[in-house]
Amino acid sequence: MAKPKAYLLDFVAGNIRSLVNGVEKIGYEVVWIKNPEDVQHAGNLILPGVGHFGHCMSQLGQAGYLEPIRKHIQDGKPFMGICVGLQVLFEGSDENTSVPGLGIVPGSLKRFDETKKSVPHIGWNSANPFKQGENSGKSIYGLRPRSKYYYVHSFAKPYREGELESAGWHVATARYGDEDFVGALAKDRIFATQFHPEKSGVAGLRVLKAFLEGRSLQDWTDSAQVTQRQEGLTRRIIACLDVRTNDEGDLVVTKGDQYDVREKGSVEAGGKVRNLGKPVEVARRYYGQGADEITFLNITSFRKCPLADVPMLEILRRTSETVFVPLTIGGGIRDTVDADGTMVPALDVARMYFNSGADKVSIGSDAVLSAEEYYAANKQLTAKTAIETISKAYGNQAVVVSVDPRRVYVASPNDTLHHTIETKKAGPKGETHCWYQCTIKGGREGRDLDVHQLVRAVEAMGAGEILLNCIDRDGTKAGFDLELIDAVKRTVKIPVIASSGAGNPGHFAEVFGSTSTDAALGAGMFHRGEYTVQDVKQCLQDEGFTVRESELDI
Repeated sequence: MAKPKAYLLDFVAGNIRSLVNGVEKIGYEVVWIKNPEDVQHAGNLILPGVGHFGHCMSQLGQAGYLEPIRKHIQDGKPFMGICVGLQVLFEGSDENTSVPGLGIVPGSLKRFDETKKSVPHIGWNSANPFKQGENSGKSIYGLRPRSKYYYVHSFAKPYREGELESAGWHVATARYGDEDFVGALAKDRIFATQFHPEKSGVAGLRVLKAFLEGRSLQDWTDSAQVTQRQEGLTRRIIACLDVRTNDEGDLVVTKGDQYDVREKGSVEAGGKVRNLGKPVEVARRYYGQGADEITFLNITSFRKCPLADVPMLEILRRTSETVFVPLTIGGGIRDTVDADGTMVPALDVARMYFNSGADKVSIGSDAVLSAEEYYAANKQLTAKTAIETISKAYGNQAVVVSVDPRRVYVASPNDTLHHTIETKKAGPKGETHCWYQCTIKGGREGRDLDVHQLVRAVEAMGAGEILLNCIDRDGTKAGFDLELIDAVKRTVKIPVIASSGAGNPGHFAEVFGSTSTDAALGAGMFHRGEYTVQDVKQCLQDEGFTVRESELDI
């Protein structure tokens, strides 16, 4: 029996593979819309999108898709817009005021206020179809009050009660800080989400399935789910897999002790690379435990050409087929030279990973070198760095900068030109101040650049997140470096992921309670089976933090 069809218009940069995998997971065959003439033959139409509103509208216009999309909607055929695919339905956006939207939905998009919170808005939030005081009503395309969905955006349509409803729209809302915005909306056979259903786990697959099956509005009588809902962004828990080739030539998950991944202390170990499991299997296990994101750090990418990295690409492909949360890949994202001598820009390397299932790329050593050049040029941007070229093509939410700093103690701030902090953890000679030195090549080479300088530079270049490691805490199980995290959070507006040192669930509660970090990452404690991701989330819930609950049934 032939599978039902889902029609996808792929016209913008982004991880379209995740959406394809999600659609296929719920039993549909993907049909690509390759030119404007194909739109009229589509029984339904899904318009995904990431990145810049103006760039998206310009691409649609230049390719001749605007009028066919309008006609598809006017003819009453099912239409779904995702992320920027929702935004283009509005009249315009402050992201580019010179480019109009389709004007199907009244109003314009505004940038989030960043004075009290990180921007972009990245993470798991609500899309609640019920207003304050309601405990029953209509659910929109499978949206549930207690479910959480994955968002990544800087601009949104502010929600004002009754504004869109008076024009016939059903609206689901989300809240970021003190701002309420449109998380999803529906009218007739139009449905659009600001969040990414394909990266929202089972809850997102349920929404995709409801759209493709035409189940737009459903009665909702589970008042307990409505009254027990928790609005706002959850505390994001990320599982990190350091992947490298072991001595037998296989890619394995490993874990370092202050970045040293080889076994110590026994003749039997023989200094071999720690083997903590197969990457795809480990990633699936963490997804099942409720991990909000999975990060792969390919720590053997120092070889000559990452374009030859077929095993890592296959790991991404296979993982993305069954893991429906955001995937980040780090290692080797830089301008490089192919085996035949051809220069390959970082953007092409990133595109290869995106096409294989990654949602974000993590840039490490190359970011440090680019920051040094930035300051040497008196803070002038070149538009040529890996961060700039990738963020321009895919949006800054797709670029994570992985920082590997170590402490350098000084007796007084006057002893260095670098940005120092006063520390409660005294140095070996009783020093009460330190600065954080940036390193490259997996922590093996220190540079004359401090973490304060680095994060400011990469934010200016267009990075969307900071993955903040700490060499001194790596593998110690002593908890996160709270002083480092607090210092970086005070320096930048973009989200920060706390990493290095987690040894038990209480360390996650500590970092969320003591700093304003946006997410926290764990590795060894998960790999060794000492604790699960669910153990961490239960601990956070017990301490009063909001977390995403795992869902099993689509």
